[in-house]
Amino acid sequence: MMTILDKIRGRTRVVISENERALHLVNGELQGILEPGVHSLKNGRGTLVVERHSMAVPEFRSGYEKALFDKLPDVVEKHLTVVRTRSAEVAVVERDGRVHKVLGPDERLVLWTDTGPWTWELIDTQDQPELTQKLLRRLGDAKQTQQFEIVRVSEGSVALLFVDGVLTRTLQAGVYAFWKAGRSLTQKLIDLKRQSLDVTGQEVLTLDRVTIRINLSAEFRVVDPVKAAQEVKDFTDTLHRALQMVFRKQLGALKLDQILERKGEVNAEATARIKSDMAAIGVEIHDIVLKDVILPGEMREILNKVVTAEKEAEANVIRRREETNATRSLLNTAKVMAENPVMLRLKELEALESIAGKVDRLTVHNGTGGLMNDLVRLRDDSAA
Repeated sequence: MMTILDKIRGRTRVVISENERALHLVNGELQGILEPGVHSLKNGRGTLVVERHSMAVPEFRSGYEKALFDKLPDVVEKHLTVVRTRSAEVAVVERDGRVHKVLGPDERLVLWTDTGPWTWELIDTQDQPELTQKLLRRLGDAKQTQQFEIVRVSEGSVALLFVDGVLTRTLQAGVYAFWKAGRSLTQKLIDLKRQSLDVTGQEVLTLDRVTIRINLSAEFRVVDPVKAAQEVKDFTDTLHRALQMVFRKQLGALKLDQILERKGEVNAEATARIKSDMAAIGVEIHDIVLKDVILPGEMREILNKVVTAEKEAEANVIRRREETNATRSLLNTAKVMAENPVMLRLKELEALESIAGKVDRLTVHNGTGGLMNDLVRLRDDSAA
């Protein structure tokens, strides 16, 4: 509280608590930094300015920072800690053994010394571009991830790391982290497992000028990821276009009937050509299959009619063959019966028995004498 004596002397009492520090100015001129306690300060005509800072915020921020560093270097040295980085440097700043902040290249951090203890490590990113796994975990736990790039590579894949557009490293499966430090970091993931690629609806004009559409399928695997990434812009697109061009050329030299009849042979020719071309860019081709040949609507109708006619002709041949066989069988039976009257009579009796089983009453005209005589004769013959 301001006393009468303070008023007479033109002074003001200022109380600074333990969790505070304060800059004070008189007549617009910096006088210093106030520590905890009671201070009697000059305040001629109310020109005293006190700027309080809470120690809960460890970083020093003030509009009077430049004036403070220029005019009162001894005060700065006593109360403030300064961390600076140069180009291609980063700094991991710790307070009491815990990560507080990570500075990028050409950055400056001013801290209240009394909020420490402060330590920091300067890292030359040219010599140490990659973070250790231990440091990566610590910075991740502290949520200080803005100064580095994480690259995750799954099993069965590799990643090509480019720094400022230049390939610098091939990364196997795992988790990696690299300092950005003013550089452009990009990575290209490449799957090394066996993959498939489909080409659907590819139009081809055959030698006999029939437009067909084909569906292809290829299985491939990247065996040289560096070559696959550098020789062409996109190796899957290159394979797609190779399949289109080779099959268009191969099938365009054949008539429709040849394509339908020699599908397997066409595949073998095209596969050999494509395997050679893709091997040059680090891609191994396993199988190429011409899955479908799709005909225009009118051509399908014509072929359906042809197939139907062929099937009908085959059916007629089969029917004629069966009729011939049946006629030949009847002829053989007739010859046997002509030579053996007893067998003929047995056939008559079988027919009579079949008829009798299907009717309620059977009328025999001209008597049964002849029939019975034959039965008796059959019995006598069998007894003899």
